[in-house]
Amino acid sequence: MARVTTPAGDQPKAPTMGAGAVLLALIPLLLLGGLIAMLVVTGAGLGNRTAPPIEELTVDRISLPAVDQMVVEVTNGGADPVTVAQVLVDDNYWDFAISPGPEIPRLGRATIAIPYPWVQDEPHHVVLISSNGVTFEGEVAVATRSPQPTAATFGQYALLGIYVGFIPVGLGLLWYPFLRRLGRGGMQAVLSLTVGLLIFLLFDTMAEALELIATTPGVFGGAPLVFLVALLAFGALLAVGGAGKGRDASKLGVAYRIAFGIGLHNLGEGLAIGAAFALGEAALGTFLVIGFTLHNITEGIGIAAPIARERPAWWHFVLLAALAGLPAVLGVWIGGFIYNALLAAVFLALGAGAIAQVVYEVGRLIVRQSREEGAPLLSPATFGGLAAGILIMYATALLVAA
Repeated sequence: MARVTTPAGDQPKAPTMGAGAVLLALIPLLLLGGLIAMLVVTGAGLGNRTAPPIEELTVDRISLPAVDQMVVEVTNGGADPVTVAQVLVDDNYWDFAISPGPEIPRLGRATIAIPYPWVQDEPHHVVLISSNGVTFEGEVAVATRSPQPTAATFGQYALLGIYVGFIPVGLGLLWYPFLRRLGRGGMQAVLSLTVGLLIFLLFDTMAEALELIATTPGVFGGAPLVFLVALLAFGALLAVGGAGKGRDASKLGVAYRIAFGIGLHNLGEGLAIGAAFALGEAALGTFLVIGFTLHNITEGIGIAAPIARERPAWWHFVLLAALAGLPAVLGVWIGGFIYNALLAAVFLALGAGAIAQVVYEVGRLIVRQSREEGAPLLSPATFGGLAAGILIMYATALLVAA
């Protein structure tokens, strides 16, 4: 069959993006804007609304910055503005000052200062009443003065984050010399142990994020927001890792990605610790610190496992411990001074996505080594390591369960 060729001069021209193309892209947007303007002006053709508005106000945080002073932070997650008309504290009406003003617009935030003589270690109940008579409630479980951002408290919170983050991870990395002495079967078991640890962290992080997002206004997205942020983080890290065009990632690179994912998890853990400490809802004593140390020391094993057959410089271990552990310090600072449930949930979702990507990376490493050795992927060693990792994390998590 004769082959038909196209002369060079008849080749189709590539489309150009000129002013005409931009106008074609803008026309649907302009028409959409006109439609929305018409709906706003005409009320979507439904006429004037006679029913009362559906008000929604979320109490984000109640702090006690000084004696006889209570501060309530709220967010309006409803479709209509909310006007705070009265405040009840322990079933009594109290004077209050609200900033920036008593009318809180949609998605607006306000701070309510109440000169109330709160009692140390006692619970207090706050009720906000809108101009339409709708009530919104908040509670101080155990009244204690909220820490102020001073140099001393910053230092104390930093030490707390180091105790529960950096030091345990560093101690776990000290198992590196022992891991180097394991045979191939033992290394497969340790890598599977790492996957088990990370799978537990993945589910634990997602559970914490979902618990936090449930306390925020639903307008911000709720549970779907958590899953979407985690999915986007997972995809973004896969895309970055795929820059090698199919080449296997270095084992040191895998260790750094494990440390990064664990660091995001520890950031969320620090947020919870700082918030609980600031609100007087947890006694962060010696027992709690020991519990977090036992829980997080296994994370160091997971970081060291991929590089057990390599000899990285000593400073890599310092960086790995810092990357995985020091975010807990930042988390304690944020949780103690500027805690926000929505922000905490987003951080935890990012951590879950990063951990999922690391599970994928370590899983690929296990599959590759199994193929090289001609061994089955699911053997007693690999399954035992996977189960042991999950059980170890579960058992140590019981020590810090609230």
